[in-house]
Amino acid sequence: MNPDAHTTLPAPWDRLPRLGLMAGGAGLLLSLLGAFAAPGAVFPSYLVAFLFWVNISLGCLCALLLHYLVGGAWGFLIRRPLEAAVMTIPLMALLFLPLLLGLHQLYPWSRPEVVAADHALQHKSAYLNVQFFVVRAAIYFGLWSLLAGLLRWGSGVQDRTKDPRATWRLQAMSAPGLVLTFLAITFAMIDWGMSIEPHWYSTIYGAMLLVGGGLSALAAMIITASSLSRVEPLTVMAKPDPFHDLGNLLLAFTMLWAYMSFSQFLIIWSGNLTEEIPWYLRRSEHGWRWLALLLMVFHFFVPFFLLLFRVNKRVSQNLWRVAALLLLMQWLNDIWLVIPAFPKAGWFTPVFLVAALVGIGGLWVSLFSWLLAQRSLLPQHDPLLEEVLAHQGEHH
Repeated sequence: MNPDAHTTLPAPWDRLPRLGLMAGGAGLLLSLLGAFAAPGAVFPSYLVAFLFWVNISLGCLCALLLHYLVGGAWGFLIRRPLEAAVMTIPLMALLFLPLLLGLHQLYPWSRPEVVAADHALQHKSAYLNVQFFVVRAAIYFGLWSLLAGLLRWGSGVQDRTKDPRATWRLQAMSAPGLVLTFLAITFAMIDWGMSIEPHWYSTIYGAMLLVGGGLSALAAMIITASSLSRVEPLTVMAKPDPFHDLGNLLLAFTMLWAYMSFSQFLIIWSGNLTEEIPWYLRRSEHGWRWLALLLMVFHFFVPFFLLLFRVNKRVSQNLWRVAALLLLMQWLNDIWLVIPAFPKAGWFTPVFLVAALVGIGGLWVSLFSWLLAQRSLLPQHDPLLEEVLAHQGEHH
């Protein structure tokens, strides 16, 4: 293969960079205008969208590190999309800045007058304070961006040379990188998500959102791989077996997400403690119970049932539909986690939820699709890929 090869993406992929910019600009402009009129609705909506898209980026980072550790044909099918997705992390760092502008709207612990009247928040102020919050976010994004850059750079070195040491170095850094990434994501989700209600706590919350991010990332990558399965040179990998492996991973993450969510609910509900149970009470009132029921059915039972059948995992057209359903449910789950904490957000919150989703998502998709077109859809000169193709009876 040509080490400088680019990919000519088919329609509508070739238009995504431009369309994404237009849609992202329009969504963010609407959110910006709304921030002046209804900040109590805009900032929670922006937080939902930010958590949804940043978790896809971070889930892709975990999946890429995991692939270097364990190998497998499934990873080569989505490795180029994973590499493009992780390079959106610096963009997400930039899109994190509006959350700092809405800090007082989102986080009660950031308001001095609230902390002064609340003994529990005073006790937590050594950790929950604005300065440390910003420093931690900078550390998180710095670590993730460094790992993403190293993975992308190392893959490029492998493309330009036939030296297998580039691959071995990436494998060597993946184990410690995965541990550090797991810890950083867990603390970040506690900071950005759980601390909107600082009196409530759950030791599984950060890991639960991390698993949800992994589920979202797999779903997004399955949709990408399915839509590009007929584009050279990805066609040599877009076989039933790799899609079947991805389907099994999607099923595993679906079950793990459901297990963690139910475990948190069961422990808190059975404990019935006054500092814990109101979190669930707020999410079972005023129609939120119907969203919870929707999530139980379509975020677990339906995809679980569909993914039990081999045909739904080995046929990419079937698998991507299940993945799309899970992506939608993950967004609704983020809404269920965040918005009930802001009962005064207002009836027009759904407008800003969609605007923020499209705003951040448009920029994410624009950068992702542009990066994806910069390289061949398969790694080049990778010794592990050579082994996989040889096992499949292909010649690379």
